[in-house]
Amino acid sequence: MYSDDDAAALYDLLNPWGPSDDFHLRHVMAASSVLDVGCGTGMLLHRARGEGHTGRLCGVDPDTAALARARSRTDASGPGASGPAGPASGIEWVAGTAASMSFDREFAHALMASNAFQCLVTDDELRASLAAVRAALVDGGTFAFETRNPLVREWDGWNPDEPYDVVDHHGRELRMIYHVEAEVGDVVTFTETTATRDGTPLRVDRASLRFLSATALDGYLSDAGFTVSERYGDFAGGAYTPTSETIVTVARRK
Repeated sequence: MYSDDDAAALYDLLNPWGPSDDFHLRHVMAASSVLDVGCGTGMLLHRARGEGHTGRLCGVDPDTAALARARSRTDASGPGASGPAGPASGIEWVAGTAASMSFDREFAHALMASNAFQCLVTDDELRASLAAVRAALVDGGTFAFETRNPLVREWDGWNPDEPYDVVDHHGRELRMIYHVEAEVGDVVTFTETTATRDGTPLRVDRASLRFLSATALDGYLSDAGFTVSERYGDFAGGAYTPTSETIVTVARRK
C-alpha cells in the first residue's frame, strides 16, 4: 500500500518547479491578493511568500492530504527564495472544490496551475467553477490557467510501455505506470499506478481529464463573464498555434 500522505509527497517529486511555475509566479507577484484554485501541496504560494509577496494568499484544494502537506511544509519551495515560509507565512488553506467556493470580490488574481482546469470534466462543474472564480475576483481581476492542447493528443503517450521511474522521499525505488482506459468525446479517463520496480502495484489512482480546444475554452469563459486578454502556446509567451502542446490563457473579469 502507498498512503495518501506518501502520494502527496511523491507528487512534489514528480512535478518539480518548472516553466509553468515561473509563469504563474510572475502573475502572482504582480497581484495584491491571489487565489490559487487546485493549489495541491502549496509549492507556488510558499514560493511567492518566500520571494516577498506581502499580500493575501489563499489556496483551495479538495485533496486533504495535499493541503496537510501545504500547511506543514517549511521551505520556500525553490532555489533563491528567501523570507518567511511554512506555517508562519500567513497563507490561507481551504479544503474544497472550485465550485464550492463562496468568495465575493476578494482577490485581484486567481489561477489554476498544473493543468488543474482539466479536472473540471462536466459542463455543470465547469460552469459552476468559473462562476465561483469570477465571483471571487474584483472587477477587472485576472484568471490564469493552462490546459493541454487536444490536437496534440498527449494522452497517446500515457501507456504502460512508457513508465516513469522515481525514488521517493523514503528512498524507495518506484515505477509510475499510466494506462488510458477510455476516450469519450473530449474526456480521457486513465489510471496512474504507483508500483515497485518489478511492477507490483502499491496504489492505483483513476482520473478523468477534459481536453477542450481554444475555441471551446473561449466560449465557456465568455458565458461566465470573462474576456480573454492573453493567449500563449507556451510559458515563455510564444504564440498559440494548432501544434502548441499547451493552451495558456489569461482571462479578465468583465
